[in-house]
Amino acid sequence: MHKKIIVGITQGDTNGIGYEVIIKALSDSRINELCTPVIYGSSRLLGYYKKLSTGAENFNVHITQSASDLHFKMVNLIPCVSDQFMAEPGKMTEEGAQAALQSLERAVEDLRGGKIQVLVTAPFNKQNVSREGFAFPGHTEYLANAFGIADPLMVLCSTSMGLRTGVVTGHIPVNRIAAGLTKEKIFKKIILMYETLKNDFTIRQPKIAVLGLNPHAGDGGLIGSEEGKVISPAIEEANKKGILAFGPYPADGFFAAADYRKFDAVLAMYHDQGLIPFKALSFGQGVNFTAGLPVIRTSPDHGTAYRLAGEDKASSESMLAAIFMACDIYRSRQRNQEAMADRLYEG
Repeated sequence: MHKKIIVGITQGDTNGIGYEVIIKALSDSRINELCTPVIYGSSRLLGYYKKLSTGAENFNVHITQSASDLHFKMVNLIPCVSDQFMAEPGKMTEEGAQAALQSLERAVEDLRGGKIQVLVTAPFNKQNVSREGFAFPGHTEYLANAFGIADPLMVLCSTSMGLRTGVVTGHIPVNRIAAGLTKEKIFKKIILMYETLKNDFTIRQPKIAVLGLNPHAGDGGLIGSEEGKVISPAIEEANKKGILAFGPYPADGFFAAADYRKFDAVLAMYHDQGLIPFKALSFGQGVNFTAGLPVIRTSPDHGTAYRLAGEDKASSESMLAAIFMACDIYRSRQRNQEAMADRLYEG
């Protein structure tokens, strides 16, 4: 009986480094022992980038029209993009965006139908896909809408650094951040972080650091009032629920002193506050995980990197880490569900 995890992988923007990092990652000998990969894309485009990739001569795929008909000992490819699309490495084109969206839509359809068990998304260009009518700021918001989740949590994870960083507000303009922070929203994100640490990373008593919004975490109200009005009350509410949340901490000193090592996760107030230090510390090895979904989705921590496309220079480390983490989280959820079922049965 087939027991390997079926991993769906979207191709991303066909003119970025998506195919290159996918080919390199799936050439790793450990992959077929761990899972059954399914690329959603184009055999023609895959062949084009395979020719550009050093050491990919023996990289072969099983082409199938359905995730119900997979070769479990090989990499699989489901053609869902017109073979008329041409690769133009490094260029932002209409076809590159269309192909990225077609791949994503088909993969999510199979994820919803249970034909794949986890999803790993290669990057697309947000500006480019928005021109094609994509009404979401990114993958996170698209998947939240697809699975009926109002406000998931974006978490950047680095196994090597022992660092997990989530954000309260995601892809919104800086001038809307303060207005978007409420006690309820911050409390909800603390709860989501706590639950994902327990269920997805199997940390029994997680410790969460919460950052302030303003310089020096507001300096007691001298440089802003959000810490006293909404952040601290949310932390206190979480503490009442038995959650080990601490803060608010000044972001600059917190990362400069490597205080993140004392915690299982860090909750930042906005995108760049959390992601700039994360990427400075672990870029190229990190994984973007969407917590709070009923399904598992990860992605590499980089973008389309047009400047590297077609040059066989892109590293596959982050893509490989995203695949491994998706499988680890899937197994963690399974173990925790089984343990819960056993407790219910014994009770």
